[in-house]
Amino acid sequence: MNKKILVTKSSIPDLDEYVEEIKDLWETRWLTNMGVKHQLLEEKLKEYLNTENITLFVNGHLALESIIQAMDLKGEVITTPFTFISTTHAIVRSGLTPVFCDINYDDYTIDVSKIEDLITERTSAIIPVHVYGNICDYQEIDKIAKKYDLKVIYDAAHAFGEKIDGINVSNLGDASIFSFHATKVFNTIEGGAVTYKKNELKEKLDQIKNFGITGPESIESVGGNAKMNEFQAAMGICNLRHIDDEIEKRKKVVERYKERLSDIKGIKLNEEKENVKSNYAYFPVLFDGYEANRDEIFEELKKNNIFARKYFYPLTNDVQCYKNQFNVEETPTAKYVSDRILTLPLYADLELSDVDRICDIIINI
Repeated sequence: MNKKILVTKSSIPDLDEYVEEIKDLWETRWLTNMGVKHQLLEEKLKEYLNTENITLFVNGHLALESIIQAMDLKGEVITTPFTFISTTHAIVRSGLTPVFCDINYDDYTIDVSKIEDLITERTSAIIPVHVYGNICDYQEIDKIAKKYDLKVIYDAAHAFGEKIDGINVSNLGDASIFSFHATKVFNTIEGGAVTYKKNELKEKLDQIKNFGITGPESIESVGGNAKMNEFQAAMGICNLRHIDDEIEKRKKVVERYKERLSDIKGIKLNEEKENVKSNYAYFPVLFDGYEANRDEIFEELKKNNIFARKYFYPLTNDVQCYKNQFNVEETPTAKYVSDRILTLPLYADLELSDVDRICDIIINI
């Protein structure tokens, strides 16, 4: 049987490198609570992302919930249903109401031309998503936010290290959240972060992620436990050393996919923009009028031990736990894309011969 190819495979350093990085933890026994590794990773990420403020978290989801709490958002938040469920759950779990805006057919990001019609007196923020590393129209979103005095928090889980117009995505909007989950371009096993412009948010975020503790005998606010531990931070330190090489390897995989699947009727590939420095996080393919539909392609690949992903499907405004709360027909483009899109396997160590095997199956179905 053909070897199994999963949709993603985690990037990790050599074992010896990681062991060397964590060795001193056996001496200090400082395993969590913002230790030396945590502090070092924060500083290195500030430099890599060219940002002044960053706070690390145990995962990207709690990073989003925490920045929502720190900004004291109320009422309604405009967002997109074409995202991982975490984005919507974070809004709902924070006691806010998500208001779903449709997406663009071209790059699957939020359709900025539809945002203003969704703004009400209860709107407090916009949470757009950089989908597959495609950067939102940040300039238009900024104009709208300033006009209506709204906060902007970007879900940048897919966009680590990317730049648009020479600006690192970490510096867009009022804040950006990142996921460092094992499947991401940069991982800390599990993990996440928030970058933000206002310095005063640091103290709030530090309290929120650490029970509201401000000193040995001082608890000034209600917080939870969302701290990144030292083993996660150590993995991040190691992976950050190799991130540029990993992205370059991903680029070669993407180039082979494009070489094989471009200009085929009924197949729409993700377009790279000249003003964006990509991280090659995902390879989405839209089967729109192709001789086989998305689900048929998915099953044929699966028969050959290749596991692609219907990503994002279903839309977050159409999942079971939100049934009858939202009308999926109000986001028709998102629904159309969600029913037709498939992300193909993509990771740094994916062999080009395996890319060819995947493409052969799609082309010859």
